[in-house]
Amino acid sequence: MASQPETKKPSAASRYLFLFLIGLVVGAICTVMALRAIQARQDPFPDSVMHVMAKHSGLLADKVKQNRCAATDTIPHVRTLRAMANDLDMAFPGIADDQRFRTHTSQFRADLDAALGAPPTDCAAAGALVEKVGADCKACHQDFRG
Repeated sequence: MASQPETKKPSAASRYLFLFLIGLVVGAICTVMALRAIQARQDPFPDSVMHVMAKHSGLLADKVKQNRCAATDTIPHVRTLRAMANDLDMAFPGIADDQRFRTHTSQFRADLDAALGAPPTDCAAAGALVEKVGADCKACHQDFRG
């Protein structure tokens, strides 16, 4: 009797590898979808207000470093900071009733109003304003950001 040549069964490893790779891709897609859903539920307004204020504070500080301290260079940033200061209570409704928060925002607005009333005309005054704005921001952040 003639024996038939044995046929080798294909290895299951390639199938397992293929299923593993499909699982990784599907898992990555589901993770991204879940993170996007969580992100969509968060309110971007508070972070946006802080980013805009930080940008204009930084630009104001840059003007002082560049020795460009004329009122025409500094006032646009002070105006924007003052406009954004009006939105702080709306941006942080959870702490808007806190007396410390009210004190910080009132002081911040008062400092910006004073700067708009008597604009800095030299780098010493603009530098003092930058320090005052930075101190106001730092005081609030220490109380509410930890």
